Amino acid sequence: MSKKDKDYTGFPGDCNQTQLKALADFRNIVNAMGLSDKVYDDPYLLRFLRARKFDINKTQLMFNDFIKWRKENDVDNIMTYMFEELPQVRTYYPHGYHKTDKMGRPLYIERIGMLQLNKLFEITSEQRLIKYYIQSYELLLKRIFPACSQAKGTRIDQTFTILDLKGGSMKMVSKQVYNFIQLASNVGQNNYPEILGKMYIVNAPMMFTGIWAMIKIWLDEKTKNKITILGSSYKDELLKHIDIDNLPDFLGGNSKCENTDDSFLEHRSMES
Repeated sequence: MSKKDKDYTGFPGDCNQTQLKALADFRNIVNAMGLSDKVYDDPYLLRFLRARKFDINKTQLMFNDFIKWRKENDVDNIMTYMFEELPQVRTYYPHGYHKTDKMGRPLYIERIGMLQLNKLFEITSEQRLIKYYIQSYELLLKRIFPACSQAKGTRIDQTFTILDLKGGSMKMVSKQVYNFIQLASNVGQNNYPEILGKMYIVNAPMMFTGIWAMIKIWLDEKTKNKITILGSSYKDELLKHIDIDNLPDFLGGNSKCENTDDSFLEHRSMES
């Protein structure tokens, strides 16, 4: 395939002239806002451009909303936020990062089927969870991605996500669960675009078809195309992307997650 015919991804080092022109124009806009190009470097800006298909007006609107949101939520100081209830939260909402996939992307896993919302909101609140989600995304950008990039020897700026629905029941159909999922989705999709590289939803029960029809309304088309839904026969598919020694044992791999007796995954340093 010639360069003329090639489909450029819009990632760093793989942009066509039109995309580079949009990046230059967007850079001028961001500089005029007085924002640091050390923080908002080209790869950072390209995430917003890809999210809006390099339409400069739509990208600028999204970015303006993002900067306003950062100020409203004091994101520059979010790393000082103390979420003391995290160990208890992970008991009722098991989730976390665990090693990497074959491309070097951090694995993020949520055991949604074990989610106990009523107990979760006895120990924390929606507003505190939002702050925690923001802090987690900032941690991902500032520490986890750089650690993965260093380990792999190439830039890593997307995740591989697994949502495990094992243990779920009709309780997953509740409006409360929809609201909870939407809570996390909005933080990421609106303010941290193009972070998701690939997602697998595994152990999906038959009833999930109806649930998914409602959830996907909130997602843009590009995000939906990154998501694959599987039932209980998922192991071989996951192993195409993840070494068996990096896949947690509860998903059919050889890796032992710390504190699994308490039914949660810890944030861990990234291992290649």
